[in-house]
Amino acid sequence: MMSIEAVKVVEVVGGERTLGKTIRNTRDLIAAVRAGFPAATVEYVVDAGKMSLTEVDFAVMPRKTLTRRRKAGMLTAEQSDRLVRVARVIALAEETFGSPDKAKAWLRRETGPLDGVSPMSLLDTTEGATQVEHLLNRIAYGIAA
Repeated sequence: MMSIEAVKVVEVVGGERTLGKTIRNTRDLIAAVRAGFPAATVEYVVDAGKMSLTEVDFAVMPRKTLTRRRKAGMLTAEQSDRLVRVARVIALAEETFGSPDKAKAWLRRETGPLDGVSPMSLLDTTEGATQVEHLLNRIAYGIAA
């Protein structure tokens, strides 16, 4: 089964420049999540077109909370963890389809293997994200999706 490297997940949220620290491996990523990401990571994800504000509102945190987090400057560990969950799926989709634009389109299109819902609509839960990851792995390995 394909696993997305921590470095690729970090790229989705803006890399070391946005995080303000070097992430070399999964342990570094875990420590960064526990410490809380800078609020700028959400800004980066939205500005880069990886997620819309509506999708952030749905899968990461409500807009009112985002406004408070912007003022505080940091996300909580739980919010950072939710952002990483979505970033991992985005990174896997980009790798699977070989293009951020193709991944973005696929993540938002309703698909039969997910009971007719879009992959992005499942990313508010760990179980939903796992389902999307399994489907992406099946696509990547040419197994009938």
